[in-house]
Amino acid sequence: MGKKKVMAASFTTSRRARELLWLLRLSSPALPVGAYSYSQGLEWAVEAGWMEDELSVAAWIEEHLTLVLGRFELPLLAAALRAWARGEDTEALRLNTHYLASRETRELRDETVQMGYSLVALARQLPEFSGLPLEEREWAYPVALSRLAAALRLGEVDLLHGYAFAWLENQAAAAIKAMPLGQVAAQRLLSALSVLIPNTCEAALALPEAAWCSSAPGLALASSLHETQYTRLFRS
Repeated sequence: MGKKKVMAASFTTSRRARELLWLLRLSSPALPVGAYSYSQGLEWAVEAGWMEDELSVAAWIEEHLTLVLGRFELPLLAAALRAWARGEDTEALRLNTHYLASRETRELRDETVQMGYSLVALARQLPEFSGLPLEEREWAYPVALSRLAAALRLGEVDLLHGYAFAWLENQAAAAIKAMPLGQVAAQRLLSALSVLIPNTCEAALALPEAAWCSSAPGLALASSLHETQYTRLFRS
């Protein structure tokens, strides 16, 4: 009896470890989907003088995390994951269309479509997804990600935390490139802002679709003006 319990515990631990490793892999900046090439308006905000130091960068990123990701991207990501897991493909694809329609500028729409395309193209080359149907379409990145996460049976709480931290890490990296902000300052940003992720994810999971909100005028303005910025490092 004791041996069976040990074997069951080992299996559970092993499965949890695989889930964690896949979460880390899908959240990694090394994932070849091009996330590093986007600043999501941050580069123009720096150019315009909206951000001049570590504190103002932290305020910009915090508002984006809690008011944009937390009120739209994260709840939609969780809903898409649930839909795929239940075999409700039509519902997941509706959410894909909804996400694409929510992008307020060409840059932001092109960003999610390019990253979604790259993620699906990558999945087609990996043995873990060899039997997964991934048809040709304009994939919003969060919905494509949720498709792979559902196939791997990742939990929605884990997925949301991984997605939010990957986004946060990418914003900190963009800030380093766009302004005089060192590596240590970027780590301080991660320390200050990563503590917001658990509550942001919890609130996102409790938010009904009728309360989702993707409107972010400052972000939309920064993104639209970035399209014509004279010199730039990032694609958005």
